[in-house]
Amino acid sequence: MASLNVSAEELSCPVCCEIFRNPVVLSCSHSVCKECLQQFWRTKTTQECPVCRKSSRDDPPCNLVLKNLCELFLKDRNERCSSGSEEICSLHSEKLKLFCLEDKQPVCLVCRDSKQHDNHKFRPISEVASSYKEALNTALKSLQKKLKHNEKMIVEFEKTFQHIKSQVDHTERQIKHEFEKLHQFLRDEEEATITALREEEEQKKQMMKEKLEEMNTHISALSHTIKDTEEMLKANDVCFLKEFPVSMERVQISQPDPQTPSGALIHVSRYLGNLPFRVWKKMQDIVYYSPVILDSNTAHPRLVLSDDLTSMRYSGKDQPVPDNPERFDCYYCVLGSEGFTSGKHCWDVEVKESEYWNLGVTTASNQWTGRVFYNTGVWSVKYKQSAGSGFVVNQDLERVRVDLDCDRGTVSFSDPVTNTHLHTYTTTFTESVFPFFYSLGSLKILPYVTGFIFRTL
Repeated sequence: MASLNVSAEELSCPVCCEIFRNPVVLSCSHSVCKECLQQFWRTKTTQECPVCRKSSRDDPPCNLVLKNLCELFLKDRNERCSSGSEEICSLHSEKLKLFCLEDKQPVCLVCRDSKQHDNHKFRPISEVASSYKEALNTALKSLQKKLKHNEKMIVEFEKTFQHIKSQVDHTERQIKHEFEKLHQFLRDEEEATITALREEEEQKKQMMKEKLEEMNTHISALSHTIKDTEEMLKANDVCFLKEFPVSMERVQISQPDPQTPSGALIHVSRYLGNLPFRVWKKMQDIVYYSPVILDSNTAHPRLVLSDDLTSMRYSGKDQPVPDNPERFDCYYCVLGSEGFTSGKHCWDVEVKESEYWNLGVTTASNQWTGRVFYNTGVWSVKYKQSAGSGFVVNQDLERVRVDLDCDRGTVSFSDPVTNTHLHTYTTTFTESVFPFFYSLGSLKILPYVTGFIFRTL
């Protein structure tokens, strides 16, 4: 077929600067790739043309003429590359055998001797093509590796998306269970709590949907680039060398690898934490209050938390939870859901069912992942745990009481059963501190009766 009298620039999207893919035409007559337009609208929050900034309709139609023209152009270019129709010099009708290193173009023997290429250096086309192909192939392998990593990350994103739904279902069941133990006059509070949960669910699900869409778009672009590059590697040397700078530039475009977003999971403790205490004024004689609520999003995968988030047990096998940035991945630890910056705080922990344990407080800036957690910013007591810092307790205990005074900078540990002091740290807190718990067994944060709390304050 005859070559199309049109350049690649004329068929390039003004956003991605590549040959149009699924072009749509806007009301201002400008055309743009459908995916590029959707991405542009998501970032701008207003539906306007990327070229002239005029407002446009919600669903612009496909530009079929431009789409067909782009397909013909790509087909024509591929046919010309495969047939070797451009291996003859257009000026001298001689075969192109050399490559000018200065002009970066294939030339014939006549061109080499012309004044245009005076004092230029030349190499055989096959030699240069082989070198360039090797460089492009190396870059292609890196791009393929990036694609595999992105595909792996999108699987993790999908797992997180499903876990959010599982968290919402489980949390909703717990909310309903707690409210069932109360009477009818508390139904309004139940409805308000579930509404807040649903709003966060929509926010978190929408965030993950946007991440998934972004990943799918990124993977689609990478796949398209890889496919085009693989086609170029099959082309004849002349066509390959002509297209090499553009192809090399495309495969070297670097984008940061996606990361699991922080804070993507449902804030379960916001709904279940101290839920009975919030209605103490009406139910104070039958309601219990836990001074610390565990944050399930930080729990090591081998820890199982109770439904009310006040106890933990070591399961011996990983639970189906996402690998989110807030989660412990080395030590069998979990954090309290609330940090403390001032005032006095106290909680009792039942440890008699734990073979090994370590508990205390840690700074908000401490690193949960890896084996550096105990290196700094930890004040604790421990029993039979060889790793990590902490004051060693040698006697078997049923309970441990933690007294935290943020203003005085003290953390004291005692045995509330025998009223025996264990150890006291004195320091200066410059940031928020969180309760933390390590166990190879079971630990439980003991509750208070709300009426007892307020009678003793």
